[in-house]
Amino acid sequence: MGAIGATVCLAALGTAAVPVLLPRLLPDTASQARAPEAVLTPAERTPVAGTGGTSPPADDSTADDSIADDSASAGSPETSGSPKSPDDGRTSGSGKGSSTQPTIPESGPGTFATAPLTVTGPASGTPFRVQVEDGAGVDPADAARQIAAILDDRRGWRQAGARFRQVTGPEAELTFRVATAKTTDKLCNVRQADHLGEVNCRTGADVVINLKRWQLGSPEFDGPPVEYRALIVNHEVGHWLGRGHETCPGPGRPAPAMMQQIDGLKGCVSNAWPYDTQGHYLSGPAVP
Repeated sequence: MGAIGATVCLAALGTAAVPVLLPRLLPDTASQARAPEAVLTPAERTPVAGTGGTSPPADDSTADDSIADDSASAGSPETSGSPKSPDDGRTSGSGKGSSTQPTIPESGPGTFATAPLTVTGPASGTPFRVQVEDGAGVDPADAARQIAAILDDRRGWRQAGARFRQVTGPEAELTFRVATAKTTDKLCNVRQADHLGEVNCRTGADVVINLKRWQLGSPEFDGPPVEYRALIVNHEVGHWLGRGHETCPGPGRPAPAMMQQIDGLKGCVSNAWPYDTQGHYLSGPAVP
């Protein structure tokens, strides 16, 4: 599936979310790839694209679009090590974590380290790579494992036929970047005052994940940070696949992964996955 133009999806995530040091997700997915972009190897450092140039404009998604929380009930087993969601569509956890808060720098050098190949899998599929800003305090290999597990989860977009394989070079057609808040603001061209330091976004073939949101999750999301990461990935990849925003289908039902849950659940319950464990798409009315 090709990337959708240069549309940008901002995800304005609430401030203080309870910190939780997240467990590693150990998926079994890809290795190699192809796509444009600057090549990043584990030892290389690449400057932030756009920090010295023109940032992409923000689109209308002003809420935390990063992780669509749609846990599903799909009859197929979940990828080992991937974030869990109960069959009723609710996410596990309360969104409030332990009292131990990870160190989260607000800014960084604007250079990124590319994760080495961390998963094995079929040679086919959209090539993706994972990059982490230097000094962010997140292990690129661990971030790659978690993202690969989300992409390969049967509650995710693989139910729609999407397949992904990890690569480390410029052949990547989709790049996930975990960046500090200030670097995220530059890459996402954040201008709205209440969004500064709080958003994730997708711009072209890049999904930019705010380090604060990666580490702490969002106070609007009823689940631990590791589950919220799935919402970020699923929501932004959904946009990359051409999906638009959706809203709550009814009280007590799972919020669609494509819903801007930061704007309020409107009676729905937090959910990070586009499909349930039965393989049914967790949809809602389209947002004009």
